Amino acid sequence: MACSRAFILLCVVVVSMVALLLGGAKATITCSQVVNGLTPCIPYLEKGGTPASGCCSGIKTLYSTAHTTADLQGVCNCLKEKFSGIHYSSNNVRFAAGLPAKCGIKIPYKISPSTNCKSIK
Repeated sequence: MACSRAFILLCVVVVSMVALLLGGAKATITCSQVVNGLTPCIPYLEKGGTPASGCCSGIKTLYSTAHTTADLQGVCNCLKEKFSGIHYSSNNVRFAAGLPAKCGIKIPYKISPSTNCKSIK
């Protein structure tokens, strides 16, 4: 259950990061791609420290691939669907908030677990 908690928080992190991108109509990123790309981040979200290189490369790949509004909302909806009802700890939230910087990605806003997928444009 701890892995699932960490993963839902990771989902929120990624959704927040890709929300910076602008886009149009049809989603090209599948839910399987999202889940597979983010799985390496689970140990970091559980314990902190240094994220695995696979974690950062997965986040960077999603960040550079999600170009449309449909992609951005699709990533968000996938993660919320896969991990709905999972609760997370304050440590998970803190680790997730630090993940972009740890992976060398700058985002101009605070990461929040209350992301509204419909608001992502």
